[in-house]
Order: sequence, then structure tokens, then C-alpha cells
Amino acid sequence: MDNELVISTSEKGSRIALLEDRKLTEFYFDESGSNFVVGDTYFGVVKKVVPSLNAAFIDIGYDKNAFLHYRDLGLQFNSLKTFVRTAQTRKNATPKLTDFNLEKDIYKFGKISDVLSKNQNVLVQIVKESISTKGPRISCDLSFPGRYLVLVPFSNVINISKRVTNNAERQRLGRLVKSIKPNNFGVIVRTVAEGKEVAELVKDLDGLVKKWKEGIVTLTNAVTGTKIIGEIGRTSTILRDLLNESFDSITIDSKELYDEIKLYVRTIAPEKEKIVKLYNSKLKIFETFGIEKQLKSLFGKTVNVKGGGYIVIEHTEALHVIDVNSGISSDTSLDQETRALNVNLSAAAEIARQLRLRDMGGIIVIDFIDLKILENKKKLFEKMREEMKDDRAKHFILPPSKFGLIQITRQRVRPELNIATKETCPTCNGSGTIAASILVSDQINQHLDIIISRQNEKNITITMHPYIAAYFSKGFISKQVVWYLKYFRWIKIMQDTSLGITEFGFWNKQGEEIEVNQSTVAEPA
Repeated sequence: MDNELVISTSEKGSRIALLEDRKLTEFYFDESGSNFVVGDTYFGVVKKVVPSLNAAFIDIGYDKNAFLHYRDLGLQFNSLKTFVRTAQTRKNATPKLTDFNLEKDIYKFGKISDVLSKNQNVLVQIVKESISTKGPRISCDLSFPGRYLVLVPFSNVINISKRVTNNAERQRLGRLVKSIKPNNFGVIVRTVAEGKEVAELVKDLDGLVKKWKEGIVTLTNAVTGTKIIGEIGRTSTILRDLLNESFDSITIDSKELYDEIKLYVRTIAPEKEKIVKLYNSKLKIFETFGIEKQLKSLFGKTVNVKGGGYIVIEHTEALHVIDVNSGISSDTSLDQETRALNVNLSAAAEIARQLRLRDMGGIIVIDFIDLKILENKKKLFEKMREEMKDDRAKHFILPPSKFGLIQITRQRVRPELNIATKETCPTCNGSGTIAASILVSDQINQHLDIIISRQNEKNITITMHPYIAAYFSKGFISKQVVWYLKYFRWIKIMQDTSLGITEFGFWNKQGEEIEVNQSTVAEPA
């Protein structure tokens, strides 16, 4: 399977698309300057302790107080609390934990009021971003993931991923990590560490310890809302977690981000540096890779399924509901049960893809087409599990209920991603009055004449909806040819499916948008 990462940048942030065999499977928007993302560690203060919830609300500088439950304190909370207090009082304030005396673990089923009080300072890590009206969910059980290892301060425990099933390899990794880890740092060995040499593990571990030390140095002068340790960007996180032999290319349209990603890949996987490519075509990168069209077709309420079926996705505050419908079957020679099974199996694959693509979390209820035969129900359940095995979010799938429903719980750490697939008319802004839109060709001609005759622009490219582009570029003597005969220069036309049908833009050779002098534009007759 070919894996490609395509990154489109803008002033608002980066759009990140993961393609598997050219099919869009994951999509993220990494907003520029965004704070309070999963993995960030902040210095906070307790604003309110709520014994009835066995939880506390913590001010970390966000507009809503973050939520901290007792079970998210971590067993080593006493050690963390002492360490923070020592650093804040500037007595022996050092990030080194090797000589630190770990304190007794807190009681697993204790009360929040026994360990936290109002106005107490705490070091917390975001585990779930703010969703709807709720503030971020936070934890004091700190952990910092690297490519091969996860560093856990205030612990000496070594854990190895359950996906490493070979006993000899588990023992080898355990011995290696035990020999290289610093005192008072626990380590979780990730699945990708399987088969790696000690030098690679040491390099990863040293980088994590350095990250801890650099962050903790700021703790001495920290105030409420200070970011102590920040998670790496969304793009780098994806590369850290997914980059392997199956990755074929990473294509980026920003020179600055290209240099940053190339350096990061050189650090974590030097042999993969050559797959990082800079995209420099004038055509938008998402248009070239066919991503824009996929986004429009995959984020609607209704999504077509291979074989003639379709699924309907509904979102509520409490859960997501997905309904599977048969539509028009491509093979009418099959009996009803077989047709239903085929549509259900195709729908299971598409649903697994949609969960990753939209990052849907919480409770998902799927209403598949009814199946009568028990063996077919088992096939459907196994298909659902097989399709979701590569999903990086923690999830649990229940077998079909007596009503034919399959229920899934999937980890939700950030708001669900939604993309508008219905376009508001740019002429009327949704009012329903679009009479002027039939004059879009006249508007383009008028603007072009002003740009050439009065503003003396050269090497002009016009971006427009594919339907309008066809009107200007098709035919034996196209409108493009007419322009050439009139202005003695070739005007390039670039199709852009992200534009509304009446939207267009003019661009110069440097890729800068050409503004039309509005005072010279006459009203259409």
C-alpha cells in the first residue's frame, strides 16, 4: 500500500492529507498559532475543587477552566507536587530527577479534596481539547512520546507495547531500555521500536530527556498559563507515529515548512529524507492530487459506498448515528441476504475510513442492513474489526445487537472535523437571488480588459470553476483564442474546484493576486 502525505499551507494554517493508494484516509487542519492542543504541558492553578465530581477545575490560561478528575492525577502525583513546589520556591530547582526522592503513591480510590486545594499550583498535560461548551480535559500523569519510546517522569516502570508479541524481542527491548534509562524516569516502548538497535533507542531517549530538562527550566519563573513543554506540530506528530517503509512521498507547497519537515525527517529517519519533496507548481497542490474533489464528496451527510449502497451520517451532542442503505445493487442476480451482506461489508470499510477521516469520537451507533443468518453477522463483525485495526485512536467494537446495531466507542481527543460541502452562492450570499451570476463571463471579460488595458499587467492567469473554465477554453475558436487575437498575449486558465461557480481570480507571474481597480468597473447592464 502506497502512503503519501500532502501538506497545503496558508496564512490560517496547514491542511494535512494522508493518502493510501491515492484515497484520502486522514485529514487534519493545523491552525497557525493554535494553543492548548493535546500533549501540551501547562503550569496551572486550582480554581475550584468539586468533591461531588471527585474533580477540580484548573486555570491554565484558556478561556474555560480545564477539568481534572482524581483518576487523572496519576499515582505519582505526590512526587510531582513536591517537585513543582521545590522548583517554585527556587530551592534546589533542578530538572534532574536522578537524585530526586520519589514519594509514596496516592491512594487509587482517594478523594480529590485530600490532595488538591484552591489556589494550589499544578503541572498538567492536555489529554483532550476543548469540545463544544467544555474546557480541555487534563492530566497530571505526564508522558512525552518519541518515535520509539515514551518518557514517563516520576516512575521507574518499563512497559512494552502489547503489539510486540515475540517474547524474545520483548525481553531484548526490556533489557536494552533498563540499561539506558535514567533513574526516576519510566519508559514505554512503542511498537515501532521492534527490531531497532540500542543506538536508535538511546538517541530517541536522550531527545526526550533533553525536552524535559529544557521545559522544566522555565518552571522556576512560571505563572498561570505558562506553557512548560509543548507538543510538536500536527505534521511532525503524524510523521513520528506513521513514518515507515511504506511511505513513498511527503509533498509540501511551502519552502519554510519543507525545510522544517526535511530536517525533522533527517533526525528521526535519515533514510527517508529523499521522499520529502517541495511542490512548486502554480496549480494548487490539493487540486493536483485530487484531494479537493475527495473532500467535497466525503464530508457530506450522505456518502456513496462501493457496490451501489450509501451511508447517512448524523451527529448529535451525545453520539454519532450511521445508517447503511442498499441503494441500487450492481448485481440483481443475488438473493436479498447476499446483497445485504455485500453492501454491509463495503459499508464497513467506508465507515472505518470515515471515522479516521472526520476524527469522529465518543459513541458511534451503526444501523446495518438486517441480516438473518448468524454466520453473516459474524462476517460483518470481523470485517468491521479488520478495517479498524490500523486506527491509531483507541476504540472498542461490540458485536451486532439483536436489533442489528453495531456500537463502537472511539477515543475523542479533539473536536470532530467538519468541512462544508454545500457552497453558499458568492453572488447572493445565500439569499436566493442570483440573477447576476449569468453575467459571470461578462464580468471576467470586463475585468480582464481593465487589467490589460489600464493596469498594464502581463503573464496573467485566471482561476475559475471548471464549468466556467470549459466555457472559455473549449471549442475550435475558444474565448481564449479570441483573447489572444485581441490582446496579442496568451491568457492562462486554471481550474479550481474549491471556487464557487461565479467566483474567479486574476494572478500575475509571481503568483500574487491582481486587484482590479473597482472604480473603473461598470455595473452590468
